[in-house]
Amino acid sequence: MDGVGIILRVVVMGIAATAATDLWALLLRRLGRPTLDYALLGRWIGHWRAGRWRHDAIRTAAPVRHERVLGWSAHYAIGIAMAGALVAIAGSGWLRQPTPGAALGFGVGSVLLPFLVMQPAFGNGIAAARTPRPWPARLQSLATHAVFGAGLYAGAAACAVFPL
Repeated sequence: MDGVGIILRVVVMGIAATAATDLWALLLRRLGRPTLDYALLGRWIGHWRAGRWRHDAIRTAAPVRHERVLGWSAHYAIGIAMAGALVAIAGSGWLRQPTPGAALGFGVGSVLLPFLVMQPAFGNGIAAARTPRPWPARLQSLATHAVFGAGLYAGAAACAVFPL
């Protein structure tokens, strides 16, 4: 498999996995569960220009221009980058015969990013420790990242069946 084929598969995997988390979030919202508003991700990124990486409460931080577009774009870019990280770890051979265990394990492990980076930077503490209900928030994050892992596998499996 050449480099372009690998890159195309990584992009498909990242988009599939990110879209899976979006469908999961839609289901959660319909069940009355709060989910991340990606405008807040854009707000956080928008404040980087001024050297602000951490907020006491991202919701009360000053809005930034086009934060929703920035947040959604970053959401998908991160998903694609994470797919690339999985392929870098598992090897390009995994793309020919993807296994669910590697993708699910990677997806579940990726929960460390929000636990250790985003949640503290948004003012929610490590692993949502400063939220009103930390354990439900942690479990929801873990479930979302498991869905991301399943989406990584689905995207890779689709590419293995229908080569690009």
